[in-house]
Order: sequence, then structure tokens, then C-alpha cells
Amino acid sequence: MANSEEAALAAVGPRLRALRTQRGTTLAQLAETTGISVSTLSRLESGGRRPTLELLLPLARAYQVPLDELVDAPPTGDPRVHPRPIVRGRSTFLPLTRRPGGVQAFKQILPPDPPGCDREPQTHEGYEWLYVLSGRVRLQLGEHDFVLHPGEVAEFDTRTPHCVTNPGPGPAELLNLFGPQGERIHVRARPRQ
Repeated sequence: MANSEEAALAAVGPRLRALRTQRGTTLAQLAETTGISVSTLSRLESGGRRPTLELLLPLARAYQVPLDELVDAPPTGDPRVHPRPIVRGRSTFLPLTRRPGGVQAFKQILPPDPPGCDREPQTHEGYEWLYVLSGRVRLQLGEHDFVLHPGEVAEFDTRTPHCVTNPGPGPAELLNLFGPQGERIHVRARPRQ
């Protein structure tokens, strides 16, 4: 058992070097992204430094790969994502991806807005993409006001004031792709009180 663990740890360095080379990233760029010094990164890649969770987590985020890929963990055998609904405000989000960092996919269920409901457009860092599966979705984007129907897609820079609502009559279902900033705003943020 100890030999297989040592072999797995010894393989981390070459795997890290291969990932960095494939991405065309320098040690200095990786150090800036992760906050890990160039010398520590170099020693990790050459096997002179033992990999620890504190070092591997920021590297997994930087490379946008699961931690398992860095340490060559055996496959789990079950590729299915078992989403747990996340309720934010009036919307329910179902996660469709599980890779840490990078773009995340969600199915959003948006109930119709009550009569007279008028929300203020918001801005934040990021970029979003949405696809209407069913129902109708109103997208206010800057000076524009659109109603999207099933099969229609919108993509936009979220620094433009925007608001996504449901004019009804029934619930709307959307697929959303959020960058890390959008995920924090829409899925991870606490609802306003």
C-alpha cells in the first residue's frame, strides 16, 4: 500500500509539468494565478517538494481540473451528476456540472412574476449564456427589452445592466452557463432580505 501511495505522489510532479506545458503557461504566470512561489512550483514539478492538499487545490482551480486528475485517482465509475437544488430568491437552480472553477452549467426554474413586479437591472463581472427550454423569459439588457421563447438563446456581458424575469403565464425553464463571477452572484449569493 505504501509503495502505491509513493508512486502516486511521485507521478504528481510530471503530471503538473505536462499540464502546464499543454496550457502554454510559465511558472511565473502560474505563480501569479495560484499565489504559490515559482521555486515551490518548480520543486513540485521536479519531485523535490512533496505535494500537499494546500498546494494542489489552487493548482486544480488554476488548471480547471478535478483534484483527482492531479493525483491520478482511480475513476469513480459513476459519471452522473446528482444535482441538489439551490433555491435563490424565487428561482431554483439545478447544477449540471461539477468541475471546480471555470464555466458552470445550471438548469434554472423561474416561476412567473407576480402582477406589478418590476425588478431593477443588475450588473456584475462576468459573462452569461442562457437557453430557454420552456415558457417565456423577459431579458432586459441595457436599453433593450426582449421576450425569449423556447429554443432561443441569449449571451451577454454582465457588466451591462440586465434583468431576467418570467412574464408568465407558467414557469420558465432555462439552461444557464455562468463564469465564476456569475455563479457567485446568481447561485452562491445570499438572497436579499
